[in-house]
Amino acid sequence: MAPPILELKNFQASFHTRRGIVRAVNGVSFAVGRGETLGIVGESGSGKSVTQLSYLGLLPKPPLKIEGGEALFHGVDLLKTTPRELRAIRGNKISMIFQEPMTSLNPYMKIEAQLIEPLRLHMKMTRKEADREAEAALSRVGISSGRSTMKSYPHEFSGGMRQRVMIAMALTTKPELLIADEPTTALDVTVQAQILELLKSIQRDTGMAIILITHDLGVVAGLADRIAVMYAGRIAEHGTAEEIFYQTKHPYSAALLRSTPRIDITQGALPAIAGTPPDLSRVIPGCPFVERCEHRMAICTEKYPDAKVFGTNHRSFCYLESLG
Repeated sequence: MAPPILELKNFQASFHTRRGIVRAVNGVSFAVGRGETLGIVGESGSGKSVTQLSYLGLLPKPPLKIEGGEALFHGVDLLKTTPRELRAIRGNKISMIFQEPMTSLNPYMKIEAQLIEPLRLHMKMTRKEADREAEAALSRVGISSGRSTMKSYPHEFSGGMRQRVMIAMALTTKPELLIADEPTTALDVTVQAQILELLKSIQRDTGMAIILITHDLGVVAGLADRIAVMYAGRIAEHGTAEEIFYQTKHPYSAALLRSTPRIDITQGALPAIAGTPPDLSRVIPGCPFVERCEHRMAICTEKYPDAKVFGTNHRSFCYLESLG
């Protein structure tokens, strides 16, 4: 088996604030290999995006502090690289599609300047070569009028158009790993399907690995090979897409699936998960899902459960053996 492109080992990151230490990422481990898609799902605030932004050095320090663990990219620990070494990897070998394109695109710069910057910086292209490649990248994401588009500013586009520009920008350097943070949120259903098919097509051609962050289980069902379900800064369950959807072991994963609309059965009102996520500024000795869990036991409040392994690599951090 080929070694993973990226491997996180017991990664921990906290925000040191005036009201205390917020343990945003608490012992997260996962790996993703060439040509593979890892889906990361969970509610807002579960730590999906913060995990990726932290090891890429995209959050200010302070308040962020890396508390421990490793983030190995081809065996190189990104947490121990110099800022210059990290910049050579980030945006080149690792690209990211950000969740909010309006806050990620510079409102004072034309699209052209923002698209060609990574090509000039990382690929050492001439201005003419970068212009050609940027126009081709826009065409690949469904923007046919690439030349006129490049002369526009971000505020002149709709949300969906801005998102497509972000996707084009992330793919221009042909990265080995693409981190897609809610890449289709601002797009309608038909364009969403086109973008997901585009990502799969590029992945087939280049062997690019993808980490797909989303709250939409329908998106990961069609794209992900493996899924990590996150809750309160931890991975609650990890397995193949088939295992997560059809052999669910963790109560939180099961609750997420129940709250997803389905077309194969008649549904009334969708069941919501009772309660709210816990305050991560306080120490939680047991399972963070315990207050919302219908299967909770006394031991759940005392100690965080060790991983139970089902099959080859299906893991659930829960004391339950079965949800049945």
